[in-house]
Amino acid sequence: MKNIVILGAGESGVGAALLAQQNRHHVFVSDRGGIAEKYKRELESHGIAYEEGQHTRDRILQADEVIKSPGIPDHVPLIKELVGKGIPVIAEIEYAARYHQSKVMGITGSNGKTTTTRLAFHLLQTAGFDVEMGGNVGKSFARCLTEAHRAYYVLELSSFQLDGIVDFRPDIGMILNISPDHLDRYDYKMENYIRSKFRISMNQRPEDVFLYQAENEHIAAFLPEHDIRAEALPMLRAALTENGFMAGGHHFDLRPAKLRGEHNAFNALFATTAALRWGAAPEAIQRGLETFTPVPHRMEVVGTCQGVEYINDSKATNVDAVYYALDAMPKGVVWIAGGQDKGNDYEPLLPLVREKVRAMVALGIDNTKLKATFGGLVDIFVEARSAEEAVEQAAGLAKNGEKVLLSPACASFDLFKNYEQRGELFKAAVRQLK
Repeated sequence: MKNIVILGAGESGVGAALLAQQNRHHVFVSDRGGIAEKYKRELESHGIAYEEGQHTRDRILQADEVIKSPGIPDHVPLIKELVGKGIPVIAEIEYAARYHQSKVMGITGSNGKTTTTRLAFHLLQTAGFDVEMGGNVGKSFARCLTEAHRAYYVLELSSFQLDGIVDFRPDIGMILNISPDHLDRYDYKMENYIRSKFRISMNQRPEDVFLYQAENEHIAAFLPEHDIRAEALPMLRAALTENGFMAGGHHFDLRPAKLRGEHNAFNALFATTAALRWGAAPEAIQRGLETFTPVPHRMEVVGTCQGVEYINDSKATNVDAVYYALDAMPKGVVWIAGGQDKGNDYEPLLPLVREKVRAMVALGIDNTKLKATFGGLVDIFVEARSAEEAVEQAAGLAKNGEKVLLSPACASFDLFKNYEQRGELFKAAVRQLK
């Protein structure tokens, strides 16, 4: 019986604990912070030992193998000590991959992962596949395997998860795009972050498929240095049409779909290409595109009031995501942005703001940087300290036929618990408008 220690008791850690127990290993879960009540109840109901508020070093060092939360960096002293003693430290994704014989699609990128993962899952489900979705969205891969074994899995994979893989291999792997994000985790070196993303392809074989956005500058620059053994399929802007996109020799119409903007057309191109490679029928994919419900807080249309459309893009916490959002907008936008700055370089947004944004509402405690950057580019610049105030300000500024876009470019933690709370409060405030 193997002694498995799991560091971190979130969805990933608890899923791994359940899978390890199911495979008759001795399991101990340790979380340096607090454990959510739902996860404590779950561990207790399965008789799995755990601790919170500390890491008992002596007990952890007795492990035959450690599965760590993606949120724990490799440079943490305890992780270094474990590695120094020759104790394997792996990701939950890596551990789960030992216990399945299914086809796996792995999706990573700086933006669009969740939308593309949910869309690929929906397309396959619509086409009648025995498929489940997991990874960094919904249930952990390990938990999925404890509940039922599906023929196909669609997994969202963060760079943090990919850092902990050894043998994990997706049959279809994709990198949607790469832009600066989480650089504090990667010694503020872009090349380290890019290398982390490319780990999705490191174990692929010639019979596998690797999809990538060929015109992304970071991907294009790194690709010649990287040994891709899988069949590499570039996703190109030339595949996009006025009303949709071409994939596998078929045209797919996005006009009936709820997906907006070029970035979502790319997401649909990736998901559709992958579904076609697994044998999904084009007519089923078209039905899936038309019935897909976009992910909350990602270009989510909240409603229209007095001729003004309100869009919730609270998940846009980096500059690249906001670029895609603004690019999808017509002229005459009232843009709500701001929050906890992540060292953002707003330079890429300047042309779009000049062209499309008429008024700006800065939502945050400290809006100095936003005002210095954009105050001279827009006709009107105002500030707000709550979602309700931001919506009230925007409603007073927006004209009939214009759009109010919440796309913050910043983290939410100065005024909100997370981006979800920010988005929900925005939606609630919109619904209160008369």
